[in-house]
Amino acid sequence: MEVILLERVARLGDVGDVVKVRDGFGRNFLIPQQKAVRATEASRKEFEAKRAQLEKRNKDMREAAEKQAAQMGNLSVKVVRQASEDGKLYGSVSARDIAAALAEQGVQIERRLIDLTSAIKSMGLYSATITLHPEVKVTCRVEVVRSLEASAYDELAEDAPVAELPSAEEDAA
Repeated sequence: MEVILLERVARLGDVGDVVKVRDGFGRNFLIPQQKAVRATEASRKEFEAKRAQLEKRNKDMREAAEKQAAQMGNLSVKVVRQASEDGKLYGSVSARDIAAALAEQGVQIERRLIDLTSAIKSMGLYSATITLHPEVKVTCRVEVVRSLEASAYDELAEDAPVAELPSAEEDAA
């Protein structure tokens, strides 16, 4: 299925790009979310008539996301979980847990905006990416500890190394 993108979509294209996507992705996500329309001759003409308006809307959304990112500053959260002696969690930490921890700090973020390559399954210091707009991303430091008082990372500087979660490509290898 060919669609015309009405807004910038990460890993797909910019406003106005005609891209070929799988039928289900276009029919079930892009079109209902009003991120794209089917690429027919009539919709191409209609898009060209509205192109400036759509590009302005995308620019406004990006500027709003940049303001929100500036207000958020350096985000850092602590998530308390039970763990074994070797540091393996009895459960895992997901985007939902990070969103809840941010909400406790007064930062309201939808969990779908938080990008973890995989669930966090051991104690330590991790990094999560919050995608406010396809062009605006904020990094959040996530510290997984047994208790708030017994943080082993309090004495670390803000520039301390952060554990990287394996990417999907590394998992497949």
